[in-house]
Amino acid sequence: MRDYGVVSPKFWTGSTGKALRGDMPAQLLAMYLMTSPHSSMTGVFYCPLMYMAHETGLGIEGASKALARLIEEGFCEYEEASEHVFVIQMARFQIADALKPSDRRVDGLKKDLMKMPNGLMARFLEVYGAAYCLNTDSPLEAPSKPLRSQEQEQEQEQEQEIGSPRKRGSRLSAGWQPTPDELRWARDARPDLDVNAEIERFRDYWIAKPGKDGVKLDWSATWRNWVRNARGIPGAAAPRPGPRRKQLGEGSSTDYGLGGAP
Repeated sequence: MRDYGVVSPKFWTGSTGKALRGDMPAQLLAMYLMTSPHSSMTGVFYCPLMYMAHETGLGIEGASKALARLIEEGFCEYEEASEHVFVIQMARFQIADALKPSDRRVDGLKKDLMKMPNGLMARFLEVYGAAYCLNTDSPLEAPSKPLRSQEQEQEQEQEQEIGSPRKRGSRLSAGWQPTPDELRWARDARPDLDVNAEIERFRDYWIAKPGKDGVKLDWSATWRNWVRNARGIPGAAAPRPGPRRKQLGEGSSTDYGLGGAP
């Protein structure tokens, strides 16, 4: 997260600001992207639509429409596959209009480029390559194969060591519902529980969870743990006690929420 950023007052009187007048959701999202806690000085950063919807309060539909408007006005670009955004003019305000080859920031930018998705890396070079001296004497010029980030290289090495691919986690989808088997299990295991209410609590809690804390390897197991730890309805039939091993981290407020509530 950046400690500070530069937002020019000219945003409101420039061509984009004028074009967005009267569209408050688009104005809000534009200001959010320029000051987002996930943003970088390059203007290329990971920011799923879910983050935009939750942190601006616009909701998924409102954030989607606002983002489409910003893309239409040329304020930003969005790569759905990698969930990265490129705020096109951001680097000019956060870094400089241009850099000399001797500027130490050039080396830093080359490292930042290595972390960008290939499509947005190409777009960043198209916009800033010449101004920031990134297209000369650099391995980033006409690469023979897609560049890999340090994290990807480490993952490849680990996969080779263990002989099988690592299982990747995922975020909970906006339309998540338990499968029929998961629903049946929840009702059998917790007859004292309002399962439909817990489904909504579970979904809202994990969708709103930011960053890596909201990524899980097994959502079925996460749902079962949520049900086990949820508060029941006072006076309802309690679940049958049974032998159970306590797993590492089970029942912590960070992973499952105290009492099944965020």
